[in-house]
Amino acid sequence: MNLLDSLGSLRSLTAGPWIYPVVATSILLDVFLPVLPSGFLVITAATAAATATAATPDVPSLLPLLLCAATASVLGDFLAYRLALRGGARLDRTIARSRRLSMAQERLGTALARGGGLLVVLARFAPAGRSVVSLGAGAAKRRVEEFLPWSALAGVTWASYSVGLGWLGGQWLGATWFSAGVSTLALFLAGGLAAYLIRRPAEAPAPAS
Repeated sequence: MNLLDSLGSLRSLTAGPWIYPVVATSILLDVFLPVLPSGFLVITAATAAATATAATPDVPSLLPLLLCAATASVLGDFLAYRLALRGGARLDRTIARSRRLSMAQERLGTALARGGGLLVVLARFAPAGRSVVSLGAGAAKRRVEEFLPWSALAGVTWASYSVGLGWLGGQWLGATWFSAGVSTLALFLAGGLAAYLIRRPAEAPAPAS
């Protein structure tokens, strides 16, 4: 496949208003099914948008794409939070059997109690971290005003980063599959860094002199 064919196929995939509901649905559901390629879809659409011209009116626009991705992210987090909040004893037992969920629940509760929700933002980038944190917040019965503002910040940050990566890749490398792949790799690297920061043990407080 030559460069022109690659350019055309990427734009063909994302052309038309249907791309927005597809992106939104993928982001909304990947809090329950983390295997969905929501990040790749956002980046691919943004890559195509990076080189849009008057001759390509059906290519996605950056601002609607950003708003669509951020809104779907926050809504998905809230749905998972509400489901976990109403999950009752059965969900509590499931979390108790999962070391990962138990640790996330404990760390999230501590972070929110101290007025800091950086963990929620970092978890939005980490693999399956969004699911763990959203479900953990609900299962821990955290108040919605403690969780939702940080979830909104996480959604906007993730959406802005993903759209920005696609746009920059499209500007530098053209609206090609190679460009979308490079940008997606950068998103995965950010996810790996976020996972490392989340798992890193907190520093013990210095002893009083």
